[in-house]
Amino acid sequence: MAKKKAPAGTPAIAALTSAQAEFTVHAYEHDPAHPSYGEEAAQAMGVSPDRVFKTLVAEVDGVLTVAVVPVSGSLDLKALATAVAGKRAAMADPALAERTTGYVRGGISPLGQRKRLRTVVDESATAHTTICISAGRRGLEVEIPPATLTALTGATLAPIGRP
Repeated sequence: MAKKKAPAGTPAIAALTSAQAEFTVHAYEHDPAHPSYGEEAAQAMGVSPDRVFKTLVAEVDGVLTVAVVPVSGSLDLKALATAVAGKRAAMADPALAERTTGYVRGGISPLGQRKRLRTVVDESATAHTTICISAGRRGLEVEIPPATLTALTGATLAPIGRP
């Protein structure tokens, strides 16, 4: 039996389509030489870096956890651990993050992951009507309301980003 192809080729877009969520896809030409995937996306789309969020995978007390923070800042690992009632957080091994989510670095989306991981979204997302997150491939973003992201991922909102 043939596997059905996800709309636009990514599980993240398939998840949004399946949920009948409202979203906008933004595609741009990815430059492999750009030093920051998130900043590249913000520049290419002409969107403030405060509205473009990166998806990071960390380990909190040995449990993989997704953190979604603005590309204009960084992840506060201690705050992430606190947000999930953990003691210690560290960035996950990139190869483990890729295997677990089914996405490649720079294209990891909090949506449509191979294995659903607990997710924490920086509370600054709620200051915006819509935010942009990876659609599951470098050079492809989706713009969605923060409430849609938290609902579809079962995410917790917490102050996990730092400027």
